Amino acid sequence: MKNKSLVALLLLAVSFTACKDDKLAPVQPNAVKPTAVTEALPHDTDDPSIWINPTDPSKSIIVGTDKDTDGGLYAFDLNGKILKKSIPLKRPNNVDIAYGLIIDGKKVDVAVTTERESNKIRIFSLPDLEPIDNGGIEVFEGETQRDPMGVALYTRPSDQKIFAIVGRKTGPSGSYLWQYELSGNGKFAAAKVVRKFGTYSGKKEIEAIAVDNELGFVYYCDEQAGIRKYKADPALNDNKELAFFGQKDFKADHEGIAIYKKTDSTGYILVSNQQANSFMVYPREGASGNPNSHTLLAEVPTSTIECDGADVTSVNLGPKYKNGLFVAMSNGMTFHYYTWDLIQKRIDEAKK
Repeated sequence: MKNKSLVALLLLAVSFTACKDDKLAPVQPNAVKPTAVTEALPHDTDDPSIWINPTDPSKSIIVGTDKDTDGGLYAFDLNGKILKKSIPLKRPNNVDIAYGLIIDGKKVDVAVTTERESNKIRIFSLPDLEPIDNGGIEVFEGETQRDPMGVALYTRPSDQKIFAIVGRKTGPSGSYLWQYELSGNGKFAAAKVVRKFGTYSGKKEIEAIAVDNELGFVYYCDEQAGIRKYKADPALNDNKELAFFGQKDFKADHEGIAIYKKTDSTGYILVSNQQANSFMVYPREGASGNPNSHTLLAEVPTSTIECDGADVTSVNLGPKYKNGLFVAMSNGMTFHYYTWDLIQKRIDEAKK
């Protein structure tokens, strides 16, 4: 009870502070209330990712970053209880998860995070959250602008190869993002750069990245500019921008991206409207006859404050989350869990 009371007080304090800042909107009176809130972390939550337990989805975990020089990855259960902290990391920023990376002849589920102060990506096995990267893998080598921030993992359906798409604090337009093919090197994970791409407006930064494995697209937020869409497979050798949407829908920053999959080809793209404490919802499949036309379907106000990162799944995770779970970072050093039905209800209402 003491922990829950402390979390409530922290959220109240942050909400009050946010309301005083004229750049931020208060949590809206009709905001969706979380189904659960995690235990608070020591420093600064930033980005979550969902690992689905293959034998018992109700025992799935949320892996989230605590962004600090003495930070790390944390694993939470579906009630928001901290299960484990990783080894200390130097300002881990974003995190993503993939299944079945071949390491030493065995399939290993992995969480990959950016370690900003060391200019590395770090790779951990799941669900034990143990490092398997031999101290980390350097990224943006040879560049003066490095500082890795965003990361998303793409699993290519044709051969199940896994790629990490990494963004940074700043960089040149056209090669802002670097894509790395992950592999095993003995008992450790390794990576090699296979692609450089990504238009950049120069307005702020690119942090939020998400990949649609089934449809083969990568989306990223060019903050204060819009959401950009590219093909995800580096073998296609196609760096043409497919779409640039959401340019006029946001109060300020375009932040965390999550893709809810109703079927293999339909669903929603949810993007954090950070300073409005809401999520903007777009059709995953695009418009009829134009899969690259993503027009706004709904704005869903949530109880998260100034959300940086989010993730979602449509997998049945048990009685609380029969149609899936949406998780979003919130100021106050927590992550908020929402049963998907609450989000779907708001989307349906907006369609009427």
